[in-house]
Amino acid sequence: MSRTEVLDREVGRALSALSATAKRGLGDLALAELVVIRASQLNHCAFCLDMHLGIAREHGVSEKQLDLLAAWEEADGVYDERERAALALTEAVTVLTEGFVPDEVYATAAEHFDDGQLAHLIGLVVAINNWNRVMVARRIPPGGYLP
Repeated sequence: MSRTEVLDREVGRALSALSATAKRGLGDLALAELVVIRASQLNHCAFCLDMHLGIAREHGVSEKQLDLLAAWEEADGVYDERERAALALTEAVTVLTEGFVPDEVYATAAEHFDDGQLAHLIGLVVAINNWNRVMVARRIPPGGYLP
C-alpha cells in the first residue's frame, strides 16, 4: 500500500511533495531520515518507523545511530552537533510541550543551519508529523510500504 492510498489522492500528493521538497532543501538525506524517524518514535507511528528505518539504511545511517536514536541526548559521540541540534528541534516542534519551540533550541539549530536549511528542516518535521498522524489515526500497520 502506498501512503497516498490512505488519503485523498490530492492530499497524499501534497504531503509527499512537502516531504520531498523539505528533504531536498535540507540537503542531507541521512540527517533527514534521522529526523523523520525521531518524530515517528515520539508519535508512535509503526508504519513510518518501518518505512524510514529501511530508507535510512539505504542512505548510510549507521546501525548505532538507529539503535540509539530514542536516547540521542545521552549517546555522547554518536551524533555530531548538527545532528543533535536537528534532533532537539524535531522534538520541540513535534511535542510543543510549552506551546512553542524554546528560544535556546531554535538558536542552537540556527547556528548549524542557514535560513533556507532551517526552513526546510522545520518543513520536514511538520510533514512527518502530518504523516504520523494520518497513519496512526487510520491504524495503518507497518510492513505495507512500497517505494
